[in-house]
Amino acid sequence: MPVFIPGLELSRLYYEEAVKPILDSHFPVLDFAAARIGPGSDILGYNSERSTDHSWGPRLQLFLTESDHNLHACQISEALSQHLPVEFRGYPTNFVDIEGENGRLMTPITTGPIKHWVDILTTQSFFTEMLGLDPNGPIEAIDWLTFSEQALLSITRGAVYIDEPGELTAMRKRFEYYANDVWLYVLAAQWTRISQEEPFMARCAEAGDEIGSRIIAARLVHDIMRLCFLIEKRYAPYSKWLGTAFRKLALAEILHPVLEAVLDASDWRDRQRKLSTAHERVAAAHNELGITEPLPTEVSQFHGRPYEVIDAARFAEVIRAQIRDPEVLALAPDIGSIDQFSHSTDILSRPDRRRSLRAV
Repeated sequence: MPVFIPGLELSRLYYEEAVKPILDSHFPVLDFAAARIGPGSDILGYNSERSTDHSWGPRLQLFLTESDHNLHACQISEALSQHLPVEFRGYPTNFVDIEGENGRLMTPITTGPIKHWVDILTTQSFFTEMLGLDPNGPIEAIDWLTFSEQALLSITRGAVYIDEPGELTAMRKRFEYYANDVWLYVLAAQWTRISQEEPFMARCAEAGDEIGSRIIAARLVHDIMRLCFLIEKRYAPYSKWLGTAFRKLALAEILHPVLEAVLDASDWRDRQRKLSTAHERVAAAHNELGITEPLPTEVSQFHGRPYEVIDAARFAEVIRAQIRDPEVLALAPDIGSIDQFSHSTDILSRPDRRRSLRAV
């Protein structure tokens, strides 16, 4: 097994030492961008030796202008196939498709031609595939709400090694984060999610339903974590990497140990105390944003019952009051984004279904 090199670094080295010399030699006047973006744990920096078993290895994308793509894409692919080394830093550069899956495997060969994994694209074709719309056209509020955050991460994270035309860099910047009023809308919807379940953890336990109490506590922990991403204006990854990415947020320093304690608590009263602490801390984080007048951050009893709540609906209400864009104001107020109204992988990972979700 070769020494593990994180995927983005491996792709950078592969571009600089193997791909670029071929391009310089065979296409010396070509303007292009070279990058490693899109799906994959390496894009987020979370890959490890475990990741090398599929859809990982010496790979990258070349982005050409539309005219150069029409003229040279096939020639570039053929030159790379003929001249790339069969191995780079101990890893095969030849890939085969995984039968029945949307992935590839590094597969050793001793001589070329190589079935390389250097995708030769245009910026428009890549973003259209990732998002399910023409990225050069108008982007409506409802479009933002039907892009999954994982898809937005995939196009804005990773690494760009060179961008001579500048088109890729400009397009990535366009999707760097939600427009302000869309952000306010999603932020308010996340507080609404918390408001809809915050008294139920204690109510379930009081009724003798311990497993129900634990499930709702875990759901509230999940919603608090996603709220933290929104407060810090960071896209959240899908479930496999949510906890890993959360640990990198500034708010994790004061919330991670508390949220772990919520999940560890065996007594519902202790669980409630820890949840109350988490709610109070995230309420204080809202006030620090300065987007509304400061709100009280202490928990209170739910309609006189012994269930402590932060009354999250009041946060949603004052945030929505800051929205000015008529297009956003016309949206159903509490549905939120695709990541908020669905956890289905078959919905979140399929850009081709995004347009039909606009009706929601």
